[in-house]
Formats: sequence, C-alpha cells, structure tokens
Amino acid sequence: MAQFKVLLVEDEERIRKIVKDFLEQKRYYVLEAADGEQAMNLFYDNPDIAIILLDVMMPKMDGWQVCREIRETSKVPIIMLTARADERDELKGFELGVDEYIAKPFSPKILMARVEAILRRTNQIQEEALVVGDISLDHTAHEVRVDGERVDLSFKEFELLAYFMENKGVALSRESILNNVWNYDYYGDARTIDTHVKKLRNKLGTHGDYIQTIWGMGYKFDAK
Repeated sequence: MAQFKVLLVEDEERIRKIVKDFLEQKRYYVLEAADGEQAMNLFYDNPDIAIILLDVMMPKMDGWQVCREIRETSKVPIIMLTARADERDELKGFELGVDEYIAKPFSPKILMARVEAILRRTNQIQEEALVVGDISLDHTAHEVRVDGERVDLSFKEFELLAYFMENKGVALSRESILNNVWNYDYYGDARTIDTHVKKLRNKLGTHGDYIQTIWGMGYKFDAK
C-alpha cells in the first residue's frame, strides 16, 4: 500500500500518540496538530494530505471551524473525533461535510478500519475486489459473486453491500449508512435502509446472515 499522509488533529497528547502509533504501524505518514490553528497551517502547507482525523473540542479553533474552513477549498475526507455523543453534533458534522463521526472512547483498530474504508471509497486505495467469507465484490466490473455465482444487485444494493464490506466488523448506525450510501442530499428516513437490507439479505441467500442487526442502532457485516 502506498504511504498516505494523514493529518491528526487532537489536543490530548496521549490520544495523539496512541492513534499515531497505530497509523504508523499501517505505514501512514502522520502530521500532528494540537490545536485548530496549527492544523490549518499544516493543511495549507501539505496539499497531498489524504485524510484528516479531527477532534471537535480544541483551543484556538475548534473542529467545526477547522472543518468549515477546509470545506471552502477541499473535499479531503474528514473523520470527526469527539467526546460528545450528541446526535445534534453528529448531524452538524455531516451537514458540514464530515465523512465519518467517531465518539470517544474509540478502538484504534476500528478507527483504522474507518480510515481504510474511506480511502477505498474515495479511490485513493485501489482494490479490484473485496472479499468477505464467500462473498466477493469487484468495483471495477461492478460485479458481486456469492459462492462463485454472480448475483444481480440494483445500484443502491451494490453500494450498500460495498459500504458494509469496506467496514467489515464495524457497527454502523443507520444515520452513517444513510449519509454514506444515499449521501447528504437524501431527504427520506432511515426506514429505506431496512428495506434495502431485507432485499440484499434475500439476494445473498444463505449468506444473508452476514448482515447482522444491531437493535436500536443499525447493522454490522461480518462472516460468521
């Protein structure tokens, strides 16, 4: 895998060190910022940043201000890190163009999975096929196979399965699925996800149970 440059913006040194260590183990090049002003300076000095991990509560400039300024000139992927598990904050982040929203405390392994999923989704990590258990998904051919047999999916079913497979083992909220598969301009409700999941499970046959329901939250995709 190519060495991607990550801007890590976090005012707590302990958290910065833990996340940086995990990133460097995966061969990412890490730029560190302890406040919003420092983050913006590094952002403008490094146009090749692949993804930004951005804390909300910081001195000088908070994460919302940083995100707003970055979105004026760039679509670089942003994962928001916050200690405030407030739905309004999560919605605000998505409205500003945040790609993912992770509440503290979080698992560094889960964070790494989200980073890699976003880089794949934005075509920075090129992969011909995703494979989970007996299911394979080829982005290039836009083809899904189950036990080697081709399965015909609608466009949204394909996108939903791709998002699940990219985030294998990660618990995904309905809001996150809606924002990432249906995008921010969708004005329906989360019930459309349940409808598509039901259809997708049926088309995956005996492997439909790879899509696990997390009651009161959303779904997780994994081979059993």
